[in-house]
Amino acid sequence: MTLEEKVAQLGSRWLGKDKGATGAAGPEPEESHNVAPMEDEFSGAPALEEASRHGLGHLTRIYGSYPLTVAEGAAELVRQQRIVMASNRLGIPALVHEECLTGFTAHGATVYPSATAWGATFDPDLIERMAGAIGRDMAALGVHQGLSPVLDVVRDYRWGRVEEAISEDPFLVARVAAAYVRGLQSAGVIATLKHFAGYSASRGARNHGPVPMGRRELLDVILPPFETAIVEAGAGSVMNSYADVDGVPAGADSWLLTELLRDEWGFTGTVVSDYWAVPFLAGNHGLAADAGDAGVLSLTAGIDVELPDTIGFGENLVDRVRRGDVDEMYVDRAARRALIQKAELGLLDEGWTPERTVAGAPDADLDSESNRALARELAERSIVLLDPGTALPLSGAGTRIAVVGPCAADARTFLGCYAFPNHVLPRYPGIDPGIGLPDAVTALRAELPDAEIVHETGCAVSGGDRSGFAAAVAAAESADVCLAFVGDLAGLFGNGTSGEGCDAADLRLPGVQAEFVEALLATGKPVVVVVVSGRPYALGDVAGRAAGLVQAFMPGEEGGAAIAGVLSGRIQPSGKLPVQIPRHPGGQPGTYLQPRLGAVHLGVSNLDPTPLYAFGHGRSYTTFTVGDLRVSEAEVPTDGEFSVTVRLTNTGSREGAEVVQLYLADPVAEVTRPVIQLTGFRRVQLAAGAAADVTFRVHTDRVAYTGRRMRRIVEPGELRISVGTSAGDLPCQGTITLTGKVREAGTGRRLDTPVEVLPAQS
Repeated sequence: MTLEEKVAQLGSRWLGKDKGATGAAGPEPEESHNVAPMEDEFSGAPALEEASRHGLGHLTRIYGSYPLTVAEGAAELVRQQRIVMASNRLGIPALVHEECLTGFTAHGATVYPSATAWGATFDPDLIERMAGAIGRDMAALGVHQGLSPVLDVVRDYRWGRVEEAISEDPFLVARVAAAYVRGLQSAGVIATLKHFAGYSASRGARNHGPVPMGRRELLDVILPPFETAIVEAGAGSVMNSYADVDGVPAGADSWLLTELLRDEWGFTGTVVSDYWAVPFLAGNHGLAADAGDAGVLSLTAGIDVELPDTIGFGENLVDRVRRGDVDEMYVDRAARRALIQKAELGLLDEGWTPERTVAGAPDADLDSESNRALARELAERSIVLLDPGTALPLSGAGTRIAVVGPCAADARTFLGCYAFPNHVLPRYPGIDPGIGLPDAVTALRAELPDAEIVHETGCAVSGGDRSGFAAAVAAAESADVCLAFVGDLAGLFGNGTSGEGCDAADLRLPGVQAEFVEALLATGKPVVVVVVSGRPYALGDVAGRAAGLVQAFMPGEEGGAAIAGVLSGRIQPSGKLPVQIPRHPGGQPGTYLQPRLGAVHLGVSNLDPTPLYAFGHGRSYTTFTVGDLRVSEAEVPTDGEFSVTVRLTNTGSREGAEVVQLYLADPVAEVTRPVIQLTGFRRVQLAAGAAADVTFRVHTDRVAYTGRRMRRIVEPGELRISVGTSAGDLPCQGTITLTGKVREAGTGRRLDTPVEVLPAQS
């Protein structure tokens, strides 16, 4: 291959960004609405024929840029691939990538619950099944790579992309994300881990903001999910973070992208840039004079393919190699990785045709009944009953129910910012979302046919209009019970209250919703508050006054029926909080994973960090007890194993599921350590009156941490063991002592805690 041909495999082209000048199928946009950061700054990319005259690495978002039918999208994919193949001497096709966080981001495709809702299920197997379904839909339409999952560990609830993240706990993120990777790649679609790394910890929770984080926090909190998804699940691709950590942007960090990722972890796939992250090194970070210099920085650091268009790579790299500014071996390194991936996908096979890759298109149903059933199951398991109060479950027969609030009759509030109806369709007002989207009012009328349901909106999600308060308050006063649906509407770059570029100044409900809830509570009627949101909001002013509290983290297209089923009691709630619910809107935010001075109110500050509802909290309509703690050993060596067993009993009158959670703590260490940290969990389904023994098998690797010399160590001393149903409800307490010498636990250490569940023996 010539130098130009090798460099071409490192580039990409996004025709959908330039709709109207590309000849692509589909309607013209009516509204300006960016779907990627600073999209308007990057225009004037060449025609596809010119962009691929030496070849092309990726085709960007053919299905996910504008509303196309399956047939139109498949035809457009074939058209673009044929241009790429005809334009380059070797006839090498491009790899096609799409977004797929809450489902295939395509018109008419199933919208599953948000990633935070996945975390709320505490059910990795279910997430693996969902990702497998997403992957099969994508593969049937010729897509090779999905830009998911998001492994950012939540550090600040004000960050707009909390809805895309799984949890504030790295172990939960790791288990769920690894399951997603296995599911997507089981269908032959490459999973992309993002955003590598530190993106979620930006100063002030501002999107793309600098990350004031030391190497230890990065190693112990941010990076373990990525390591797990690579080492255990075999993820095929990684996408860099936009942010700089301690002044070094990820896209120019050779320690992160090469030394750690490849040399230590053994990653062999491709590193792709987040959209325009390469030129951002010049324009946003000031590390390079221009896009060409930025291309050299990112290539030598370890980025293999530039997305979504070729700006810093391409001719810029060719020129700099020819001038001797960069060694051609870096081009060879990246091109080899990109081409190996294409070979593994079959793109280099003799006789490969784009028509064959979309052969399943005529029969493809992107929102099939099986998809919807899976979306329904996930939504139902993700709803968190914070407090049943006095009103839940509802009594339907003969009851007058007022259903109010901005999230009651707008099903878009159930969807995340990367769901096609919220991500792309704002550009095309009036176009049907292409999927069934029953809202909460509709779902409640179906759920409670014998109840009289009246609806008033009351206020919008955002803005200051209070003109609807009076009608909603009157509806509440005339009802037996009021259901207030409040929360978020996801969008992008300020066009929503949650989502990419939609960061929050504090944790009050957006707009005038907090005032609206106060007006409803003032009626004296029972008010059940249902928060449908992408982030946790402070509910300290509501708790104890509401007749019930429910949290739904953007539960997807089946979210209306799932919420209605939980409210009626038909569905036994089993969701658990993957993020805490704060008590106050300010003086925080802080996740549960804190050392003593960050987690405990010691009287040295007037600000109490105690959450309103702890990590892992979630109630149900039955009751459970956790007891009979048994620790297999009193002492184990620092390279040993031990087991922790508890008995879970359903002491209520209904079948239900509980998540048994194991936390460990190291009270005396070289550096400050979290007060408690999740080390294992298992969702257990039990009939009324039944009991099970839940055994966690813990290797001492699971308590390794980064010591003062920046090496991961296991040290002798006492460990505290806590088991229960949330970080705030841990009735089983014990200790074990690690003996022997301090031991290093690096690459190859145990990353999981196996769990066994057996029927209890009397």
